[in-house]
Amino acid sequence: MKKILVLGAGGQIGSELVPHLRKVYGVDNVIAADLKPNPVLAAAGPFETADATDANAIATLAKKHKVDTLFNLVALLSALGEQRPEFAWQLNMGALLNTLNVAKELGCAVFTPSSIGAFGNDTPKDKTPQDTIMRPNTMYGVCKVSGELLSDYYHSRFGVDTRSVRFPGIISYVTLPGGGTTDYAVEIYYAAVKGEEFICPIPQGVYMDMMYMPDALDGIVQLMEADPSKLKHRNSFNVASMSFAPEEIYAAIQKEIPSFRMRYEIDPVRESIARSWPNSLDDSCARAEWGWSPKWDLASMTRDMLAQVAKKLGK
Repeated sequence: MKKILVLGAGGQIGSELVPHLRKVYGVDNVIAADLKPNPVLAAAGPFETADATDANAIATLAKKHKVDTLFNLVALLSALGEQRPEFAWQLNMGALLNTLNVAKELGCAVFTPSSIGAFGNDTPKDKTPQDTIMRPNTMYGVCKVSGELLSDYYHSRFGVDTRSVRFPGIISYVTLPGGGTTDYAVEIYYAAVKGEEFICPIPQGVYMDMMYMPDALDGIVQLMEADPSKLKHRNSFNVASMSFAPEEIYAAIQKEIPSFRMRYEIDPVRESIARSWPNSLDDSCARAEWGWSPKWDLASMTRDMLAQVAKKLGK
């Protein structure tokens, strides 16, 4: 990667990925783009306002900046996608198809995140294999499976260098998530720092894979820099860091803030989605093919999240 265009740069991943990429590749070599203006990203480097569902807009930006790599981070997340399924399909798949076509035309590499949402009720729940049954029951998941297949097709049919990971829930203190089933694992830290009781929408005993944002950012760069001859799967690699249920993240926070309290008010939609996803992923292919190795666990992440959220909130 020498010149990078990040679409959907203002979201949870993009708002941290862009600064990370700028540190690695240089400020002028990473162009952030989003549908809405983003003063923070714009103040720190190149920024363009663009609609990723407009193929001509993407092509124009890619040509203008002479990019060789496209990051497509545009997506409507799982819970919100169930409220607007047709729009979710149009947005998620439209942005991806446009990105792939521009990449085909200009010879760019493409990164598009997939998700544990690509799995469904028929998928093995524990240590979910890299290659397994994928029949999701959400529009978000349908888009992710379709996106993996479409990216593989563009690689095999047109030679586009497509790469992807199936991200678990990503936990970060920088940008709040927006409408995902795993959002509770971010919101709980804010409640703890504010001294508020946390209302948990996910039932006790429901496990989901999670990852701290620093590991996610490192993994993206590591995959995109990997030797292509060693990549057997491409779209998309299981990646895992930690798996926990609500009572376990609660216990981890209580070790640091003993007065913290949590109670359950279950959201049936989020519960149904969470139960359809894996408890844990087998990421041995990512480890073998490009050296994936996360650094953070629940305890170390919790200490850092509490400190960073407290700093952010001035506590």
